[in-house]
Amino acid sequence: MTQKKQIYKCNVCGNVVEVLHEGAGELVCCGEPMELLEEIKEDKGAEKHVPQITGEGDSIKVNIGSVPHPMEGDHYIEWAEVQKKDGKIIKKFLKPNDKPEVGFNCKEAEVNKVRIYCNVHGLWST
Repeated sequence: MTQKKQIYKCNVCGNVVEVLHEGAGELVCCGEPMELLEEIKEDKGAEKHVPQITGEGDSIKVNIGSVPHPMEGDHYIEWAEVQKKDGKIIKKFLKPNDKPEVGFNCKEAEVNKVRIYCNVHGLWST
């Protein structure tokens, strides 16, 4: 059974989907079951992915990694999202050559979780 906000990836074509409505069926793409991506919360290698939150008054800044994440054509952060305590979600998309940081109009105290998606290394969260 799928759960709301889960992220799945097709290991054949690379499609990435987010569950918006829970259901009992299996997610399938290219004739294969899609892989449920688990949120990674701890950096282990040389590249850093865990989102770093800095409060700035009525807004926050999210830096991707304690060391800036690469933002190259074949390796970059595709999106960052804030899940607020009131259930609202704010998502921003990035592209190669963007800075690995995103600003959001919400107070740090309103944030429940921040997630980012790296096109090479998957799903990361606070």
